[in-house]
Amino acid sequence: MIYNSRSTTTLYLMPKPVASSVRPLVAWLVFCFAAAGTAVLVSTDGWYAALQKPPWNPPAWVFALAWTLLYATMAVAAWLVWRRGGWHFQRTALGMFVFQWLLNALWTPLFFGFHLAGAAAAEIVLLWVALAVTVILFWRVRKEAGVLLLPYLAWVTFAAALNIEIWRLNR
Repeated sequence: MIYNSRSTTTLYLMPKPVASSVRPLVAWLVFCFAAAGTAVLVSTDGWYAALQKPPWNPPAWVFALAWTLLYATMAVAAWLVWRRGGWHFQRTALGMFVFQWLLNALWTPLFFGFHLAGAAAAEIVLLWVALAVTVILFWRVRKEAGVLLLPYLAWVTFAAALNIEIWRLNR
């Protein structure tokens, strides 16, 4: 339900039919996975391998698996919110989603590309805040969409702690 502030009318938005929103779901999937594209800006010069890392640093395959699952759930969450009125009615929630996505995409070049672990640590904290706000906004539109973002929030919490610890160990 969306309240129209210009009048006393309450608008009831029915979700778009699933069949007519398959293309948008694919678009959200492509958009979310595109964040991984920033990895092409990263050199593979062995910088990360040479860093001191905490003993709880997971192996590389865990990151690949986690991000694959997270990008997929992010896309479904955004699609569920989009289905409740599209950009016209969900501008704030979807706009915040895009903002946190931009921060997500920026982190890889900062950390791995430019080797700026401190700047990446500050940036990932900003990402965490933007993502937390996105979770709240999505939850208000459709609870399932907010729930789908909770593993992403948990992962970013872990990644932030890891980033900060790697920065601390290698100053």
